[in-house]
Amino acid sequence: MCLICGWVYDEEQGSLEDGIPAGTLWDDVPMNWTCPECGARKEDFEMTAI
Repeated sequence: MCLICGWVYDEEQGSLEDGIPAGTLWDDVPMNWTCPECGARKEDFEMTAI
């Protein structure tokens, strides 16, 4: 979950609009990827259980 805006990355869904296919593990998301909602860096995310 993005600590800035609360957007949640779902590994099952990926982030198709950013070129990250469904099923992509968080660890496999590139370090230069940014939050599609607010532009926060990957390091600004924290693992959460939903």
